Amino acid sequence: MTTLHLFDLDGTLMYGSAAPVEISRQLGVSAEIAELEQAFAARRMGPHEFSVAVHALWAGLTPAHVRAAFDGSPWLAGIRDVWREIRERGDYCAVISLSPSFFVELLLEWGAHAAHGSVFPEVPFTRPVEVAGILTPEAKVTVADRLCTRFGVTWGDCVAYGDSITDSVLFEVVPVSVAVNARPYLQERATHVYEGRDLREAYQLVGVARPGAEAS
Repeated sequence: MTTLHLFDLDGTLMYGSAAPVEISRQLGVSAEIAELEQAFAARRMGPHEFSVAVHALWAGLTPAHVRAAFDGSPWLAGIRDVWREIRERGDYCAVISLSPSFFVELLLEWGAHAAHGSVFPEVPFTRPVEVAGILTPEAKVTVADRLCTRFGVTWGDCVAYGDSITDSVLFEVVPVSVAVNARPYLQERATHVYEGRDLREAYQLVGVARPGAEAS
């Protein structure tokens, strides 16, 4: 059986932080992004409004800022090890995140088969954000469905990893899910719950649970 592992980024692969926070840190606008993050978490602002706001906040963003944010982010340990093992098993791994595509797609360098984020214009920005390209929690399911077709698997072959309510829609359609350093709301809806800073440990929960699978 071939398995497709679907990973969220913010708060899941990254411990206690998010791509917009790390990007904003590089630009010296941490206080401003904190306000936007709070508004988003409280649902006073949706994904579209949030993306338009951060696009304006990052007017001076350069590729060097993006690379520094990526390299300096608090990633979980073992991400590349897990994805290497997934590949060696003949399985697939993909990242689906509401964060900007120009940041999410850097994870292809670490071995992800696919990486999808909200579509932002090229950095440095010379064009506005097109709202149609911004992902929503429901759009994560749409992207995952396309990935199932691409890799020749069904929903029954998928495992999802996430941390917040934005991942709950995807958790509802996959048979196995892992809440990674997650809010209680998602923990209650997950097959497995993991607290820690090593993705290898979270992945092992799935490996042990899968019929016929060997412990990772």
